[in-house]
Amino acid sequence: MKRYVLPLSMLAIFEAVAITMWLTQDNIFYLFNFSYIGISISLGILLFIKQYRYARRVAQLLVGLYMLVYLGFICGENMQIEGFWYYLFTGVFEAATIHYAVAKIFGPLIFGRGWCGFACWTAMVLDFLPFKVPQTPRRKLGWLRYLTFAMSFIFVSAVFLAQVGSLEKIMFWAFIIGNVVYYAVGIILAFLFRDNRAFCTYICPITIFLKPMSYFSLLRVQCDKSKCISCGKCKKVCPMEVDVTDNSRKRKNGTECILCFTCARNCPTNSL
Repeated sequence: MKRYVLPLSMLAIFEAVAITMWLTQDNIFYLFNFSYIGISISLGILLFIKQYRYARRVAQLLVGLYMLVYLGFICGENMQIEGFWYYLFTGVFEAATIHYAVAKIFGPLIFGRGWCGFACWTAMVLDFLPFKVPQTPRRKLGWLRYLTFAMSFIFVSAVFLAQVGSLEKIMFWAFIIGNVVYYAVGIILAFLFRDNRAFCTYICPITIFLKPMSYFSLLRVQCDKSKCISCGKCKKVCPMEVDVTDNSRKRKNGTECILCFTCARNCPTNSL
């Protein structure tokens, strides 16, 4: 039964959020929303425990498509960072602000960058590309994420301060155009750097929230040193080049672990 502690714990966390948001906001949508996400992620973890090869991809598609197609295109909610700034400026605690609080600001204190591995709709597409592991040396381009972060903030600030009409319509189109740009840049970078996750490593503005919180994450990949034979397979298959054999919080690229469990699946001694 110890094997099922993680998926059950994750489900319990999301159910607690679902019930709390339903009761405090008096909106049953939040009950269904967070319950669905919790069930999807827990299912992905459960399938991984059952050694199903595409376990994480199942959760990624269930959550990613739900947020992109249903919440984004059908409901008209901008779930990108621009939507977060927009609702923050208008003082409305719903949609994107709640999503960011749970998944990308406070949630990472518990599950780190699990969002990037199990739910991100941008990575959902990029992970279908052929370069599962970086095939070129990592470049010092991390500063670009701060540029995209600033650009998103400046864009929404300018539109908001200019008191432009039809702000909600602008945010909807910003969501569509933003996704097209993200996918295009992500695919180009993947083939240019031969790395599916190049966009996540260098461009994604969300990592500004995720990285510092992930440093203190409770849920982390740990290495049982008594079983480890230092074969190096975990480092070779990690899409984010994390040194998972180092249990310290200062390990190489530690705040970039997306909890994809590729390292654990490929460990010959089950030490991870």
